Amino acid sequence: MTGDDLKVRLKIELPGAVRLGYGKVDLLRAVEEHRSISAAARSMGMSYRRAWLLIDDLNKCFSEPVIETSIGGRAHGGATLTPTGMRIIEIYQTARDKVQDAIKDELDQLAASLAENPQAD
Repeated sequence: MTGDDLKVRLKIELPGAVRLGYGKVDLLRAVEEHRSISAAARSMGMSYRRAWLLIDDLNKCFSEPVIETSIGGRAHGGATLTPTGMRIIEIYQTARDKVQDAIKDELDQLAASLAENPQAD
C-alpha cells in the first residue's frame, strides 16, 4: 500500500457554523446527476428532509443559491445545480487535491506503517 491508496477528507468551516465537506459535495453531485433532491437523497441513503436541510444551509451560506428547485412533481419539477453550485464543487475538489498532494510524504509514511491485513473490531 502507498500513500496514493489513502484519501484525504477535507472539511471547510464556513461562516455560521456551516461545514463544507465531502458529504455535501457528494450531495450536490447527486442532485446534478438525478435532477432531484429526493432521488439524490435516495441514492445516498439519506432522507429527503436531511438532504433538503443540508442544501438549505448551503443556499443560505453563499451569496447565490447552489441548487434551484422547480415545483411540478415527477413530470415537471426537480432541482438543478446552479453555476455557483458547480463552482463550489470545483473549488472543493481542487482544494482537496492540493491537500492530498501537499501531504503525500506523510501519507506514504502512514501507508508504510499500516498492517498488511487490518482487521476491523
